[in-house]
Amino acid sequence: MSHTRTGGFPIGFRRASSDWQQNLTQFTAWARTHNFSCMELGPDAAAVRHVVAAGIEVAAVDLPEWQDMIHSDPGRRNEAIARNSVFIRQCADHVKNFFLVMLPREPQRDRKENFDDMVESYTRLMPVLEFHGARIVIEGWPGPGALCCTPETCRAFLETLDSPAAALNYDPSHLIRMGIDPLRFLREFAGHVGHVHGKDTELLTENLYEFGCEQPPTFAQPMRFGAAHWRYTIPGQGQMRWTESLRILQSAGYRGRICIELEDDNFNGSKEEEQEGLLLAQRYLEGC
Repeated sequence: MSHTRTGGFPIGFRRASSDWQQNLTQFTAWARTHNFSCMELGPDAAAVRHVVAAGIEVAAVDLPEWQDMIHSDPGRRNEAIARNSVFIRQCADHVKNFFLVMLPREPQRDRKENFDDMVESYTRLMPVLEFHGARIVIEGWPGPGALCCTPETCRAFLETLDSPAAALNYDPSHLIRMGIDPLRFLREFAGHVGHVHGKDTELLTENLYEFGCEQPPTFAQPMRFGAAHWRYTIPGQGQMRWTESLRILQSAGYRGRICIELEDDNFNGSKEEEQEGLLLAQRYLEGC
């Protein structure tokens, strides 16, 4: 099965919403034919069972409720904790990584208030995860009001919870677009990484001059999977030094997987283009 040259980490990919990925029988057959080692899925316990039955490891699955875990209403937080707890129990025999982004339901609130509610919710979820030997893996997508995207809040959250059930999903593409050194981040947090996304970012320096980074362009067309001065890419077509990142992970004792997340305007579109993008990313990572 497919794996990286450095570290021997199994290579898989994240299932997307494209039509060709909805028929799980055909989809998993394609993945097996091309030697993908694992798969990342949305919040669907039935899909988890189907993929496992097809002989493919589920590297991570989305928690079903993110935003109400960070809500000013304690009742809404209680309901979210209960729903997530049920889902963890449903899936824990087959998967140990539960993926999420720390998106608050009320992004306009004071960030410290949202942080405190986040800590309260996930402190209460930790015993369920710990009982099943599972963990959350937090992606640092900098969406509206999102937390745990930068060293500041990642560090504070992990130190406050101090649990093996709290881990990070390392996705360098988000760090690069924010101007955060992805290798320095990894050197600090490698021991907390539970899952890795294979996604990169290209910085568009000419566009940075033309448009800056604080306002959208006035006349230029919007870009899918990007903004005026950056765009997401498959691994190898952006700024990331992948071999060095794998070396850091190997040195830190990482034993997880790398799942390609296909968000690249050069490949997202048709079935043929998306399959080409996944295979090109796979081949690149195999050589790193």
